[in-house]
Amino acid sequence: MRSERKTRVLVVDDSALVRKAISEALSRDPDIEVVGTAIDPYDARDKILKLSPDVLTLDIEMPRMDGLTFLQLLQQHRPMPVIVISSTTRSGSEAALRALELGAVDVLCKPSSSYSIGELGFQLAARIKVAAKARMGLASPVPVPDRDRGARAAASASVAARYSPRQLVVIGSSTGGTEAVKQVLTGLPGELPGICIVQHIPPVFSQAFAERLNRCCGFEVREAAHDDELRPGLALVAPGDQHMAVEWGGSRYRVRLNRGPMLHHTRPAVDVLFASAAACPGARVVAVILTGMGSDGAQGMKKLHDLGATTIAQNEETSLVYGMPKAAVELGAVDRVLPLGLISNALYQAALEQAGPAGVLSRRETEPHAVNQSR
Repeated sequence: MRSERKTRVLVVDDSALVRKAISEALSRDPDIEVVGTAIDPYDARDKILKLSPDVLTLDIEMPRMDGLTFLQLLQQHRPMPVIVISSTTRSGSEAALRALELGAVDVLCKPSSSYSIGELGFQLAARIKVAAKARMGLASPVPVPDRDRGARAAASASVAARYSPRQLVVIGSSTGGTEAVKQVLTGLPGELPGICIVQHIPPVFSQAFAERLNRCCGFEVREAAHDDELRPGLALVAPGDQHMAVEWGGSRYRVRLNRGPMLHHTRPAVDVLFASAAACPGARVVAVILTGMGSDGAQGMKKLHDLGATTIAQNEETSLVYGMPKAAVELGAVDRVLPLGLISNALYQAALEQAGPAGVLSRRETEPHAVNQSR
């Protein structure tokens, strides 16, 4: 159904070809109005004051002032939803993640040719309409210093005996999730079961995202590879454009990657990961769903919930976009709805409770598909 008021967009890019291509692509959507274009941040500043757009699309590499500097100033003085259009280079990936830290709602890859930007049409339009509803002005997380890798490795070496190899932490997120995931992970100790993360993110950015997390977490974080073994003290991030599932391999979980059909218009999909965890006999799972558009993860979390997993969702007040957590709550799949700042501790406590006495199997291990009747 067409909305009563169109979403007003300002396109900021120093390339006339790019500005024209993006404007034409967005103009095909009846719910979007491109109210203007700007050639650089100074021009954008004047256009924002004059045109009052709802959302900006922003290039990073521009003359006179780079996009990151402009974004930082904009979010300090006039917070508004921004979608960054970034190059697919290594530096572009790092800049895109920095843009998300500075308050950008989303990032998209800039195609190799200006003429092919029209290919982004549907995807960009959909994200713009979500961005227009984002909760801007949320408190920024406290910056986290890089962790010492030697100390981290020593800590993780003593973890394995504490947890059952059947324990697993799964996390799913989308819009606003890169910063939410970082805040959750950096609030955790190195003493945790293996962690799998599905974040909706373009493929060229997922490796840089994992590497950035690895620098600031108390445990190892890296992009997952097919057949990786999951272990305590390790977190694996699903590669962009690949579904990630887990499979019990006799003594340890292994990761399976595939390029199967998109689910919820995305790949990787949180539901694929969550459903695979629910299918593992004897799994002891803590599942977390964070900010994001749509309903991805709700069905998989419901399967886990009904099998006795501990399920946690981010609350509306701290979610940039309260879509995925809301869908899970409405489905009856969530045990606890918490502010972002309290999720780390809740996750850690749940993992400790699931560990139980050493050498004692839980009912979920002896009856892997029984529903927890205490709920």
